Amino acid sequence: MKISIITVCFNSEKYISSAIESVLSQTYNNIEYIIIDGGSKDKTVDIIKSYGNKIHHFVSEPDKGIYDGMNKGFKMATGDYLALINSDDFYMGNNAIELIVNQLLLDKTDSVYADLIYVNPEDVDKTVRYWKSGNFIPGSFKKGWHPPHPTFIVKKDVYNKYGYFDLSFPLAADFELMLRFLEKYKISCTYLNKPLIKMRLGGATNKNFKNILKQNIECYRAFKKNGITVSPFYTLLRSLPKIKQYFSK
Repeated sequence: MKISIITVCFNSEKYISSAIESVLSQTYNNIEYIIIDGGSKDKTVDIIKSYGNKIHHFVSEPDKGIYDGMNKGFKMATGDYLALINSDDFYMGNNAIELIVNQLLLDKTDSVYADLIYVNPEDVDKTVRYWKSGNFIPGSFKKGWHPPHPTFIVKKDVYNKYGYFDLSFPLAADFELMLRFLEKYKISCTYLNKPLIKMRLGGATNKNFKNILKQNIECYRAFKKNGITVSPFYTLLRSLPKIKQYFSK
């Protein structure tokens, strides 16, 4: 089983090396690593090029944002399953992909997801929020649940059949895609009950209240676009699991 891992970056010189090293150190050896850069102006490109042919495919050019970059990477990938690791994030152990593959081989599902740990950007040993996923139950998205997208690994055939990121959702395309795959098209999934990725707290969505509000509106719109009815109190329901996670470190 080949796993394609895609990293999308832009002016990411500060942390890109830790993301790359976490991929290159994996014990599972059938990995295709793709990096899509949005035309960085800092030292990001030089850092990536320093790894030579350890990066199987590298593109640096202007794009329409992170989800456009992810779509580029997914379409370029040749693996059986497609994974993402953001430029600020890293796998928690050298056997992360091996654990994922073993779970996929055991359960023979279209997708797998796991837990995620948000950490302090400057001290990655300091947990800020523990995202405990739990098992997916149909209808869970309406109650505010969804898996952490960076841990969501999906069969390439699913993308080919049901589409990629919808760029009309600039802050919530990952949510819309998971909603579409799991709730609308009911692809099979399995839950790996352990944290596999550490994510540095930050990012475009969470940088201010305005963006958080915009994302919630986009998430609400995602239900409508996919023909799924949802409570007008969805925004509140979506917030409750996240608040709980801050007390579950």
